[in-house]
Amino acid sequence: MDVGLAFGKVLRERRKRTGLSQEQLAAEADIQRNYVSLIERGVNQPTLGVIFKLATALGCPASLLIAEVEAMTTMNQT
Repeated sequence: MDVGLAFGKVLRERRKRTGLSQEQLAAEADIQRNYVSLIERGVNQPTLGVIFKLATALGCPASLLIAEVEAMTTMNQT
């Protein structure tokens, strides 16, 4: 699976788990709502700074998001 698509899936799953809408996540992370949508759909890939903002807004370490992406991409390579 493409890394951008995997990050989008991880972001969407974690956002839903925390009960946030795209608007709420965007406000907490100080980014545009449409950018959250583009990331979740795998259209755009976030910068390192945005990954940290998203992680903070989701209440988790950025490393956890990356680890989940890594696990998803590794799992789909077999």
